[in-house]
Amino acid sequence: MNLRRFIVGLYFLVFVGLSLTSAAFFWQTRAEYNRFRRIEADNQRRLTEAEAKLREQERILERLRTDPKYVEDIIREQLGYAKPDEGIFRFEN
Repeated sequence: MNLRRFIVGLYFLVFVGLSLTSAAFFWQTRAEYNRFRRIEADNQRRLTEAEAKLREQERILERLRTDPKYVEDIIREQLGYAKPDEGIFRFEN
């Protein structure tokens, strides 16, 4: 009877040990899964922002190709050009 009780106790300890090891492995795996989900969400947000920026740049490029008035406005604003009979006033902020 004593040997039987020892074997049952040993099986119980092995079962508890395996259960704790499995629980620790599951906990670690779940934490890693959650970390990857956060990374995926961040990457998705960055991709959406990059796609929006690309669409805006494509829109600007198309206007630069087809709209001479827009090109003139950009040249005047960013490069400070003026027509020969115009004066440019610059103010410090």
